[in-house]
Amino acid sequence: MSMSSTLPSTEQGQTYQNFIAGEWRNSKSGTTFNSTNPANTDEIVGYFQKSSTADLDEAVAAAHQAQPAWAATPAPERGEVLQRTAFLLEQRREELAALMTREMGKVLKETRGDVQTAIDVAKFIAGEGRRAEGETIPSGLRNKFCMTIRQPLGIVGIITPWNFPMAIPAWKTFPALLAGNAVILKPASDTPLLSLKMAEILHEAGLPAGVLNVITGPGGVLGDALVSHKGVNMISLTGSTEVGRHVAEICGRDLRRCTLELGGKNAVIVLEDADLDLAVESVAWGAFGTTGQRCTATSRVIVHKAVQQAFTDRLVAAAEKLNVGNGLDPKIDMGPLVNKGRVKAVHEYTQVGQQEGARLLTGGDALNNDEYSNGAFYKPTIFTNVSPTMRIAREEVFGPFVSILPVTSYEEAVQVANATEYGLSTSIFTNDLHVTFRAMRDIESGLVYFNAPTTGAEIHMPFGGMKASGNGHRELGSHAVEEFSETKSIFLAYPPAHK
Repeated sequence: MSMSSTLPSTEQGQTYQNFIAGEWRNSKSGTTFNSTNPANTDEIVGYFQKSSTADLDEAVAAAHQAQPAWAATPAPERGEVLQRTAFLLEQRREELAALMTREMGKVLKETRGDVQTAIDVAKFIAGEGRRAEGETIPSGLRNKFCMTIRQPLGIVGIITPWNFPMAIPAWKTFPALLAGNAVILKPASDTPLLSLKMAEILHEAGLPAGVLNVITGPGGVLGDALVSHKGVNMISLTGSTEVGRHVAEICGRDLRRCTLELGGKNAVIVLEDADLDLAVESVAWGAFGTTGQRCTATSRVIVHKAVQQAFTDRLVAAAEKLNVGNGLDPKIDMGPLVNKGRVKAVHEYTQVGQQEGARLLTGGDALNNDEYSNGAFYKPTIFTNVSPTMRIAREEVFGPFVSILPVTSYEEAVQVANATEYGLSTSIFTNDLHVTFRAMRDIESGLVYFNAPTTGAEIHMPFGGMKASGNGHRELGSHAVEEFSETKSIFLAYPPAHK
């Protein structure tokens, strides 16, 4: 089946196929599942293949067949495929952003940014094809030369979440491809469409058949099968910490390499000398942007008691001004949660907060009147008088939900910020240079922002977390390709000839 004759349509209710060996294929299971618009769950975005382990075996076989020739392709040539991909993504940005808003729910401003991240990553990683892939190192012996070279791992399995339906698949897949690997990509079942679109664009840009294979289906079955497949050399996962532990256990049995980017309970520290207007604006964006469904979302605000009331009043006012609704409407500030199950999960944390004795200031309920009845909408929610031992201060909510924790000093603020199992992103608002440099040292996070939100990673900077937010690897940045590579040390002796 040729790709050109069976390109997926963007029409509502279309049935989409897996992409294996350069072809669009139905699953061996013969069954599909649907993806709905979370702003209107009566609208079916598409039907997708409910893939089986037989489909996975086909994808792995296709990857194994294609990978050696791809690895033998000069790295600059591999980079040129990504460069063409970037241009094609630019041409289709508006179409892809609208599809993403329908599939995932976040507002158009954010889905345009999601696609733009994929464009930027494609351009950045394309350039890595012409950078040095190793180093020369002086030998400790005479007549000997030492160097390192980088080689592909082989087959990389990539498992991505629903909150960044194109950015995260791109920032994993592009460096894996540049390194010379073949890829099996399994996107989240809530948002599979954009990964299929990305595959379509990569192959239009000249990626050989079989180098990227995309299969859709349930994570519990397909994810475990991919993670444990003997033909897969590495797993790269972005997901919850609970799922990350499960994946690490499976990979550990076979000593399979795995890189994990996991959850967060990200804090903003607001000290007494902070610019409160800037802090409020940043917290509102960090907490309620993407409806709080980011691993870097602001979940806690640790505020000095001297400015607690002024900050809190302004944040509540900002939250109550947000227009909530369908993200395709340019007047909307915050879209729905990804599905109605997430509404129930977030509301359970509202009930927990009230039971724990925290004070609910605004929100705390689903939006379910006539205008919102078919969507997964939840009000921006703020609790205050939260203590560090409460569940709402320790557990990841993944919704438009903020806990305010009062403190009396910088030292207490850092202690509270570091008091969770997570360590992904922390922000601090202060104009004190002494405090700024202390915070760089003291805060236990992979990402630390000053006078800015906890969100907003830049693709040329390493991305990842400490503690339970990951397993020590970093994505993006100049080392992104190394994450998907093996380093080989070369020792070359050239002694004088024996007479």
